[in-house]
Amino acid sequence: MSAPVLSIIVLAVMFLLATFLPINMGALAFVGAFFLGVVFLGMEADAVLANFPGGLFLTLVGVTYLFAIAQNNGTIDLLIQGALRLVRNRVAMIPWIMFTITAAITAVGALGPAAVAIMAPIALSFAAKHKINPLMMGMMVVHGAQAGGFSPIAVYGVIVNGIVSDTGFDYSPLALFLTSLIFNFLIALTLFLVLGGRKLISGKVGHFVEQAAEARMKASVGHRISGSDAAGSGSEAGGPNGTAGGSGTGAAPAKTREDIISQVATVLGLIALAVLALGFKIDVGFVAITIAVILALVSPKAQHGAVNKISWSTVLLICGMLTFVGVLQEAGTIDYVSDAVSRLGMPMLAALLICYIGAVVSAFASSTAILAALIPLAIPFLESGEVGAVGVICALAVASTIVDVSPFSTNGALVLANAPEGTNRDRFYKQILGYGAIVVVAGPPIAWLTLVVPGWL
Repeated sequence: MSAPVLSIIVLAVMFLLATFLPINMGALAFVGAFFLGVVFLGMEADAVLANFPGGLFLTLVGVTYLFAIAQNNGTIDLLIQGALRLVRNRVAMIPWIMFTITAAITAVGALGPAAVAIMAPIALSFAAKHKINPLMMGMMVVHGAQAGGFSPIAVYGVIVNGIVSDTGFDYSPLALFLTSLIFNFLIALTLFLVLGGRKLISGKVGHFVEQAAEARMKASVGHRISGSDAAGSGSEAGGPNGTAGGSGTGAAPAKTREDIISQVATVLGLIALAVLALGFKIDVGFVAITIAVILALVSPKAQHGAVNKISWSTVLLICGMLTFVGVLQEAGTIDYVSDAVSRLGMPMLAALLICYIGAVVSAFASSTAILAALIPLAIPFLESGEVGAVGVICALAVASTIVDVSPFSTNGALVLANAPEGTNRDRFYKQILGYGAIVVVAGPPIAWLTLVVPGWL
C-alpha cells in the first residue's frame, strides 16, 4: 500500500474515532504522525516534531489566557451589560445585541465555544423572558461567534491565514474576515425575519436590564432568608448582599480600586492587541501573552485560575492536526489528492465537493480540525489558476464553520444545553437538528455559488 493511500486511511480512521469516541483528535493526530512518519516513512522523530506549529501554539495560549483574565476580572460582563443598556425598550434589538457581542468576543481572540458558552445562557434567558423564539436567539449567538471567528487575530483566522501565508497565493486575510462576517450576518437576518423578528419590532419592554437585575436580587434574597429567622428585613448587615447600611435595592457590591484599574487595563490591552497585531504586524501570540502577563501583574487575583481556563483540549487538537498535516506533505498525500482532483478535469466541481466534505464532517466533528486538514489538500489544485484561490478558501472556511449550529457540534450542543426552563427539550433538539440539516445541505452550494463561481475573489 502506498504512503498517500495509507495516510488517507489513517486520517479517515482518526475522524471516525474522534466522532464516536471521547478521544481528542489532536492526540490521535500525534499518534498518526508518529506512525506514518517514523514507522512507515522512516523519518526521524525530530523531523516529525519539526512540523509542530510553535508559533500557533503561542498564539492559541496567549489569546485564550488573555481572554480568561478578561472574563475573571469582570471586563466581559461589563461590556455585555453596557451593550444591553443601549437597547432599553427595543425588544427587536436584543437578538442583534447577542449576535454583535458574540462576534466581538470571538473577533478579539476568544474561541467560538467559549463565546457561545458565555452568551447562550444570557440570550436564552432573555428569549424566555420576552417571548422570543429560542431557536432564533440561540442560532443568532452561534452565527455571531462564526461572524467574528475569522478576524486576523481570531483563532480560525490565525489558523487559515497561517496555512495559506506560505503558498504564494494573492490572498487577503481581510477578505476572509469580511466574507464570514457578511455571510453569517445575512443568515442571521434571514433567521430574524423567518422566526418572528418582524413581530418583535413593535414590541416594548421597560428597562429589561434593570428588571433582570431585580429578578436576580430577589432570587438571591430568597435564597439567603430561606429557613432563617429574618422576616423581610434583608440580611443582618442591613442589605440583601450583606453590606452594612444596604438600601435593599440589590445593588452589587461596590468595585474596589483594583477592580476598576484591572478592567480599564484590560480594555486598553484589547485595543493594544488589535493595533499592534493588525497595524504593526507584530506577532499576535507574543503580544497577547505579554498583555496577559501585564494584566496579571496589575491584578494578581484576576489571573487566579486563568491558566486552567486555557482551552488545552483545543490547543492539543490544533497542534496535533497541523503536525499530522506536515507528515502528510512528507508522505506525498497532498500531491496525490491534487492529482486525483486534477484528473476530474472540473476544478469548479472539485471546489464544490471539498466544501461539502468540510460541511458534512464539521457538523459531526471539529471545524478547527477539518480546516487544518482540508485547506492544505485544496491548495495544490488551486495552483492551476482555473478557480480563484481566495474564493475557494473563503467558501471552504464558511462552509466548514456555519454548520456549527448542529446539535452534534460544541456550539449547537451548548445552545441545546441552555434551553430555557419550560422548553420542550425534545422539540427544541429536533428544531436545532432540522435547522442544522438545512445549513449542511444548503450552505456549501450557496458559498460556492457566491464566492467561487463569480470569480471575484
